[in-house]
Amino acid sequence: MSTKPTLVLLAAGMGSRYGGLKQMDPIDGAGHKIIDFSMYDALRAGFGKVVFIIKKEIEKDFRELVGDAVARKTEVEYVFQELDKIPAGATIPEGRVKPWGTAHAILCCKDVVKEPFAVINSDDYYGVSAYRSLVEFLEKPEAAAEGLLPFCMVGYQLKNTLTEHGSVARGCCRMDEKHFLTHIEELTKIEKTADGARYTQDDGASWNDISVDTLVSMNMWGFQPGIFDELEESVSRFFREEVEKNPLKSECFIPIEVGRMIREGRASVKILSSTDKWFGVTYREDKPFVMESIARLKEQGVYPEKLWD
Repeated sequence: MSTKPTLVLLAAGMGSRYGGLKQMDPIDGAGHKIIDFSMYDALRAGFGKVVFIIKKEIEKDFRELVGDAVARKTEVEYVFQELDKIPAGATIPEGRVKPWGTAHAILCCKDVVKEPFAVINSDDYYGVSAYRSLVEFLEKPEAAAEGLLPFCMVGYQLKNTLTEHGSVARGCCRMDEKHFLTHIEELTKIEKTADGARYTQDDGASWNDISVDTLVSMNMWGFQPGIFDELEESVSRFFREEVEKNPLKSECFIPIEVGRMIREGRASVKILSSTDKWFGVTYREDKPFVMESIARLKEQGVYPEKLWD
């Protein structure tokens, strides 16, 4: 019998554009947060453990508001992404307060995650089907070629990820004929239009149309434990080569490091596509839409009124 995969939730970041700690903001009358729906979907899809990556300073509130409820249903672990978790010989730049990025965050899980696992943002709603697809892949992983670490990523149609309240940054997936990722093109400013979507790469001086059916990454990944050895090298390289260039703000991002693994022939990433509607609270103005969306899903019977009863 295969070991059930683990769900890892990235919850160490503060929502600067949103104006607070998004992970703890209720989105329905029962007091649920987006993170609750993510965990509920994952557990009923077949995940067997939940790991939260948080800052130590929010542990007490996080346990009370999020972790304790799901701990009644499954095994829960806490991992702390702190500034002093750095490679031997590295130093923390004076004045640095920003976390080291998502690749560093995932590496912090090395001692508690020994099974295949998925990684998601804690403040994003991904829909029911994505978790089922992840479980299927993680239990029977497929690599592009023998010897490669078999990873996967859920891609969403761009039209299902846009907001009415400003621009978004999205990683547009480029793949081969077998749906293995070749690279991710990062577009940092995409906005919805009356008849589709457009993006700019020169701060609005010029705009280009983009298909709303483009598959984009919403930071929903599936990994094997072998990635930890790769990430140790990634984070060490980051401290050797990048921190000095931008000591206060440089970050080690998981899409960039996975892209490097693909280019260097050490991993492959199968794109699992989802037609579900993604939503999140990028801006505070997004919250009413999120609340309305959850209410509709409850009316349709997708979720019970109280998830953890």
